Amino acid sequence: MTDHEMLEMAAKAAGNVALIHNANTGEKYFGVVPNNKHCHEGTARWNPLTDDGDALRLAVKLDIEVEPVPFGGRAIVRDDDYGEQFDEESADRMAATRRAIVRAAAEIGKRTAAQEVGQ
Repeated sequence: MTDHEMLEMAAKAAGNVALIHNANTGEKYFGVVPNNKHCHEGTARWNPLTDDGDALRLAVKLDIEVEPVPFGGRAIVRDDDYGEQFDEESADRMAATRRAIVRAAAEIGKRTAAQEVGQ
């Protein structure tokens, strides 16, 4: 899964994030949509792969357990029927932890999408 695909699935899980297209510049980016209102060009950018705050807010919102480990980062998704651990190794432990969180969120987003299709 590419970083873009991973962010797209994580955004689906987050629920208040959308792909924004700036009509003036042609730029596309993920942005937080306040109170689920229509997207606009002034929307705050969102990238939990590079931003510690975005990653932490994502983990808290989705009840993802975060465990920094000596070799990188770990994010754990748990619920009554499901449990999965996502490990990332890197000399940059902050980047590894952010990536583990996004991978976990992307998995939640994939499950959400699959449930919507099944309904």
